[in-house]
Amino acid sequence: MSQGEAGGQLSEARRKEVFLILVDAQDRHTTVAESRKLVAAQFGLDESQIRQIEREGLDLQWPPLSES
Repeated sequence: MSQGEAGGQLSEARRKEVFLILVDAQDRHTTVAESRKLVAAQFGLDESQIRQIEREGLDLQWPPLSES
């Protein structure tokens, strides 16, 4: 993780990657709460950051939501 990412300034590409993995975990029947914890640990983020990314991804219909 770069210094900018460590400081909480994740690039859009990185946020999209986090969102994709989060949605994938939920699609694999992991609970929402557990998927947030797993992805937060994987990327070294806190759960509030995960929730922000989740909200942004839902609002902007990031993949995989935008895929048919």
